[in-house]
Amino acid sequence: MAVLSRDGRFGLRLASTSTFEVTAPIGMLACAGRFPVVFAKKAHECGLPVVGIGVLGMASPELEQLCPEFHWLRRASLGYVIRTFRRAGVTRWTMAGKFHKHTLYQPWRWFQFVPDWRAIRFYFFRKRLANNDDALLLGLIDEFRAEGMECVSALDLLPELLVREGILTRRQPTASELADIAMGWKIAREMGRLDIGQSVMVRERAVLAVEAIEGTDRAIERAGELCSRTGFVVVKVAKPEQDRRFDVPTVGKQTIETMHKAGARVLAIEAGETILLDESETLALANRYGITIAAFKFPPTPL
Repeated sequence: MAVLSRDGRFGLRLASTSTFEVTAPIGMLACAGRFPVVFAKKAHECGLPVVGIGVLGMASPELEQLCPEFHWLRRASLGYVIRTFRRAGVTRWTMAGKFHKHTLYQPWRWFQFVPDWRAIRFYFFRKRLANNDDALLLGLIDEFRAEGMECVSALDLLPELLVREGILTRRQPTASELADIAMGWKIAREMGRLDIGQSVMVRERAVLAVEAIEGTDRAIERAGELCSRTGFVVVKVAKPEQDRRFDVPTVGKQTIETMHKAGARVLAIEAGETILLDESETLALANRYGITIAAFKFPPTPL
């Protein structure tokens, strides 16, 4: 059973009856990708009501049918999000999906987003050291906390989405690919520590591409262009001391499709720290394309 305790925490517990007891809804700020949809479906199965706010142009329209209450965020109105959650009785909220950060740096961005005063004040006048992911998201969490709403991890409800350790597909990585994984793992971890990105593309111990603001799929495509789609390794790991409230590494069917088109042969991810969406379908697709998916707790030792 999904419940919210008196201190506002939510989770799952077994009950002797089939009746679900829910004391308050959970707010979800939804961006791009499958994860918001998966979260909303799971919450529905558990009897946990979700008040969803989807970023227009990013979040899936499917969420309108999955959330008991759903609204579209049509402009950068931080005040609107806070007021909507407050009216619905939300005391705990979560972020789900990927925000396309490159849109923040397009020409005429402020005319496109039409921010409200609270968003302008947050972006320009808050105390900050940088505009990297962690700084922005932690600042956003503080804004909601000041209004009595605490950010929680969606993985509190969906721990089964974290990938298990092992070679998950039929194809085994070669000795050369294991060496590429070991090298890429070290570099990806350092990129995460610097809050630049979580993915690195490697071929024959040479780094082809490093993920930055463009996201994993675009970095994979760039690597494929540079090595003429002749095969390479994708390594995606969590940041050191990853904050599971946001930016948890996530892979799924779209990742495999992008890898296939770019010519990648191996996806190496961190067991217990990476979300694997639609696991059975993703693994079946990887097997069809002859792509290896390998999950490690620690970087492999080259043979």
